[in-house]
Amino acid sequence: MALQLPKLYPILDAGLLPTDRREEFLAHLIAALANAGVTLLQYRNKLGPEDRILADAEIIRYAADGRLTLIMNDHPHLALQASFDGAHVGQNDISPQEARKILGPGKILGVSTHNRLQLEAAQAQPVDYVAIGPVFPTSTKSNADPVVGLDGVSEARRLTAKPLVAIGGMTLANAPQVLKAGADSIAVISAIFQQSDMAATEAGKFIHALKTFA
Repeated sequence: MALQLPKLYPILDAGLLPTDRREEFLAHLIAALANAGVTLLQYRNKLGPEDRILADAEIIRYAADGRLTLIMNDHPHLALQASFDGAHVGQNDISPQEARKILGPGKILGVSTHNRLQLEAAQAQPVDYVAIGPVFPTSTKSNADPVVGLDGVSEARRLTAKPLVAIGGMTLANAPQVLKAGADSIAVISAIFQQSDMAATEAGKFIHALKTFA
């Protein structure tokens, strides 16, 4: 059975978390997101050591209390250690084939793509969903790939039968257009977490705005 993605796919970047009272803040944030209706969350930490990633992951999983599907960015082995539901890999990370070997058949695996060749390759890879982007200019990733625009989302929809996640520069204003272009889910970072104390409120706004596409 194909993976059913929610319309909103928040990605929590560790770089947006405060350093003061981090553990308490993170636990409160995750519980608040679940209370706001978020059902899927990716945790992304590009710079932290593995013990820091695992410490955050333990807090996230405990605070989620079974209400969130949890995805680990980049590190399938840590996803297993943290008892997360799956992992997401990029083009410069471990290959989807190797990630699937680590995760096994029962975990969710996603892959990032940025152009036609990568999309075509992803169709044959052992992944449950494909991400396309950046759709719009974004400030949350250094050395970002070229913007693909709404046309890129439409092309991705034609090229893959897998669930499609759009990422990059997502806002309340443009998210509906991206779904209309063919995306199944909208991955949001800055528009939700830039003001982390307002993240649950902003997530709720996205859920409300996208519910007509359910």
